[in-house]
Amino acid sequence: MASSSEERQEARKYRVAVIGHSGRGDYGHGLDRVWLETERAQIVAVADADGPGRTRAAERLGVRAAYADYREMLAKERPEIVSVAPRFLDEHHDMVLACVEHGASVFLEKPMCRTLAEADAMVRACETSHVKLAIAHQTRYSPKIPVVREVLASGRLGTVLEFRGRGKEDQRGGGEDLWVLGTHVFDLILLLGGTAKWCHARVTEQGRPVGRDDVRDGSEGIGPLAGDGVDAMFGLASGATAFFASHRRLAGTPTRFGLAVHGSRGVLEMRTGYLPDTYLLEDSSWSPGRTGSKWLGVSSAGVDRPEPLADTGLHGGNLLIARDLIRAIETDTQPLGSVYDARAAVEMIAAIFDSHRRRAPVELPLANRDNPLLAL
Repeated sequence: MASSSEERQEARKYRVAVIGHSGRGDYGHGLDRVWLETERAQIVAVADADGPGRTRAAERLGVRAAYADYREMLAKERPEIVSVAPRFLDEHHDMVLACVEHGASVFLEKPMCRTLAEADAMVRACETSHVKLAIAHQTRYSPKIPVVREVLASGRLGTVLEFRGRGKEDQRGGGEDLWVLGTHVFDLILLLGGTAKWCHARVTEQGRPVGRDDVRDGSEGIGPLAGDGVDAMFGLASGATAFFASHRRLAGTPTRFGLAVHGSRGVLEMRTGYLPDTYLLEDSSWSPGRTGSKWLGVSSAGVDRPEPLADTGLHGGNLLIARDLIRAIETDTQPLGSVYDARAAVEMIAAIFDSHRRRAPVELPLANRDNPLLAL
């Protein structure tokens, strides 16, 4: 039987606020609405510098307290959790530090921030204030991930040799794809393959290595950016090698965006999302055309079993993140996708540009914590 204190904690609702910015990253992929369906949460306020967007958000979230200045909102409303929802990266650092200064834990839209220097400051702030940050890498929370990890741990794939990731390779292909969508792929590599120890990479524009004249201001507040092509290789602590590539306007139909894990006994492929398409090929040659082997579907119930869950898209992943963030706060542990995981994905992105700049492999953690393109 639960104690009275446990029952009170179970019934307690956390004061949640939302920061968005209409026209500059908006509210991410539903990081505002997720709290409407989180049982232990009550949205108390929203902040948006854009007037019409702020009005729409307040109506959508059912709150009266709506602020143009998120700092004023934090000071007056004293939320315990804040969704920092804009997709644009150039506001993440300041918004997160303001939340942490007021003692609020954070649910942050991906990618984390523009540079490792910003990431380091966010990590230090969370550590100093003893608050939690969860990053919106929804696939890490997928109900299929425990099955995937069991396949790897059981040896069914044999010794893991390679991780192969690709971006969407649409009009954003190359450097922008690396930032906006590569972060999801790197998070899966880190989850399934462990820490990256070194990187060797090349960034190109129309087939030639990018130089200083190719650096431009990236969209969505990314900062200095270059390249319509990216090819990178990482050495992982597990001993496996990871690869990532993206080339503009070379997308597959259906998409190649996602991750393939190649082992000595077969291949596992997965996309991204709450219930991503996931398949297992038990074929040590990796060549079903020669062997006649068949791909088996992977569900949350296991390999070659029907999927019992409905796919609710990114919203389903967001719900799991929100609930896990509350669990982390109450147990004083890290969220499944923590501030450290968020920084590790940014470090893999930065390592690609740093390796290209140096025309050589680089060791991780990187010594250079600024945007490497500034030193081209």
